[in-house]
Amino acid sequence: MIEEIRISALGVIDSSTLELGPGLTVVTGETGAGKTMVVTALGLLLGGRADSGAVRTGSKHARVEGVFATHGVPHLAAAVEESGGIVEDDAVVLARNVAAGGRSRAFVGGAGVPVATLTAIAEPLVAVHGQSDQHRLLQARAQRDALDRFAGSDLATTAHDYSATYEELRRVESELDEVRTSARERAREADLLRFGLDEVEQVAPQPGEDDELAAEESRLGHADTLRTAAEQAREALSSDQPAHGAVTDALGAVAGARALLDGVRDHDAAAGELADRLAEVGYLLTDLAADVASYASGVETDPTRLAAVSARRAALAGLTRKYGDTLDEVLTWAEHGAARLLELDGTDERIVTLTDTRARLREELAASASRLTQLREAAAERLAEQVTEELALLAMPHARLSIAVSQHPVDEPADPGASGAPLDVGGRWLRFARSGVDEVELLLAANTGSEPRPLGKGASGGELSRVMLALEVSLAATSTVPTFVFDEVDAGVGGAAAVEVGRRLAQLARSAQVLVVTHLPQVAAYADRHVVVTKASDGSITSSGLSVLDDDAREHELSRMMAGLAGSDTAVAHARELLEVARAARGRLAGSG
Repeated sequence: MIEEIRISALGVIDSSTLELGPGLTVVTGETGAGKTMVVTALGLLLGGRADSGAVRTGSKHARVEGVFATHGVPHLAAAVEESGGIVEDDAVVLARNVAAGGRSRAFVGGAGVPVATLTAIAEPLVAVHGQSDQHRLLQARAQRDALDRFAGSDLATTAHDYSATYEELRRVESELDEVRTSARERAREADLLRFGLDEVEQVAPQPGEDDELAAEESRLGHADTLRTAAEQAREALSSDQPAHGAVTDALGAVAGARALLDGVRDHDAAAGELADRLAEVGYLLTDLAADVASYASGVETDPTRLAAVSARRAALAGLTRKYGDTLDEVLTWAEHGAARLLELDGTDERIVTLTDTRARLREELAASASRLTQLREAAAERLAEQVTEELALLAMPHARLSIAVSQHPVDEPADPGASGAPLDVGGRWLRFARSGVDEVELLLAANTGSEPRPLGKGASGGELSRVMLALEVSLAATSTVPTFVFDEVDAGVGGAAAVEVGRRLAQLARSAQVLVVTHLPQVAAYADRHVVVTKASDGSITSSGLSVLDDDAREHELSRMMAGLAGSDTAVAHARELLEVARAARGRLAGSG
């Protein structure tokens, strides 16, 4: 439920706050005073398109805030907190700023959010019904959507299952068409893959093999240089024939140094420690000299092995030129290529599988379509009966609304299994779409004996307004939305019919919060709360404000609405009488509950 609406610099409204409560609230005012700005403000809170032209002249931006109660609305608090907003005292503030330059910003519980998030949170809270909906509900799709909404959860579940099957069928048919039409291309692709995989298989590369071969080729190609360097290093470490009377190798030099320090060990313990360390170095040099000698003797020139390694590297390089920059990429390509080849080689099997799947999905779709038709026909009878009863309450006692649920049969196709072929539903070939096989049309017989005709052709302006109101009220009765807004849906209605409109809205307000923008005093008389939009002008700028009327002020406002003359004794008396009649009717409505 909406507890409060705050409007700033929106259209002719400079700054106003509208406190709301349960029951029926009506908004009235002179033409041009800005009554519809209340609905415009709600539209912004629901994520509607922001029009910079609605920003009040001279203002930098317009702002609308709505305080919404969270109790009784499942998941609202959680959705607000998930968006980063705050819920305080079981209420949340939704807001929208519209800059004069055209940009807008949305807020949920004080947190800035995308407009789409505001829409997702606010849309389940308010249902707005206006004169534009009359034109919308003349469209076939809107009539079908209205019937589906009235039908309830069973149809919603069936429609969801149908839609999922429909999308799966479209996907399978698309893949089947692609497989069939690209058979030649797939064969060529398979040949190329087979050739490449054979080439990789013949070479049989191993992970990391290229690095190992590169190192071996470098070693074999420089065998003489490596052996010469090793032999000279071994001579430097431990020479077999040192020069006469001189120390020419490392081992001899270390041995000489050790002997000198050993000779003075008795005079200083530190000298002895250094001698011991030189002994350790000598042992290490001896081992190292042996290793170098072993390495030198192991380095051999092997032209045959070098040629084999070079040839192997060339074969691997041929693979990396075609199938990847590295051997790892070549191996990955081969793995994926093998899987793709299996898929391509299984084209015939795939066609059979897809054909069987398509047949199964078409059977499932036909069953869901048949179930949808049954549910729609049953709902159409119930909705037509309810709307007809509502029309009787709205001073159209002889009117009868019917809802036709029909299909579009076609001749049996030459290829029933072809993509896009009609659907066999209970032995009839029918056109089908994402919504099913049904076409829904609302028909009105306005008078006894007249033939039902489409709404756009069979009703006058006033009759159409009452039909739409009856339809919206019937749909609203099955809705879980806590707040309903009606924007002058009573246009074209007057007299006794207007009284019935007011009574019907009052009855609806017993179970929901209802906000009505109206120009009819007969409707306004049934309100629990009457808000008037007043207009003032300083000669250059017109501004409007919102105020809640007490009983005396309501009499004067109703008299103005009836006679156009504020303060007319006759009009005031008539207004007082109208209020008394409405008060008594509301009492009876309350008593009947």
